[in-house]
Amino acid sequence: MDKIFTLLGIYFLCWFKVLAGPVLGSAAGFSIWVNVLVTVAGMMTSVLIFTLIGTKIKRFLNTNFTSKPKLVFSKKNRRIVQLWSKYGEVGIAFFTPILFTPILGTLIMVSFGVKKRHIYLHMFWSACLWAVVFSLSVNQLLEIPFIKNLFL
Repeated sequence: MDKIFTLLGIYFLCWFKVLAGPVLGSAAGFSIWVNVLVTVAGMMTSVLIFTLIGTKIKRFLNTNFTSKPKLVFSKKNRRIVQLWSKYGEVGIAFFTPILFTPILGTLIMVSFGVKKRHIYLHMFWSACLWAVVFSLSVNQLLEIPFIKNLFL
């Protein structure tokens, strides 16, 4: 029962940060593939929820606050627009687990008007790719004696 609660906690944290799955899963003693599955499931749940909510928020804002748009060109907004201009939806999906949270990456894609099925497709391959990379990396790091002694 404790393992199930631990997996659910890791799954929930993966909604917000993908790296939490491999790190916490390895610390809890789960296998690489369990870590990958929980990480992908957490990220994709977040993507699914915020794709649906993001479209409703975008529609609400467009209908209620279109009189005087406030343009905010912060450093972060400029980087997001540059990333979008250079790489498009594939780039946003690729960089989401590294630079953004799954929620922010999804909302960025929704705000640029990407179709839902494209969001799901790109975020799914990105979640799979980075979950495997992070899980294997964390597993290899824990094999180093110095790091193993620090954490175990």
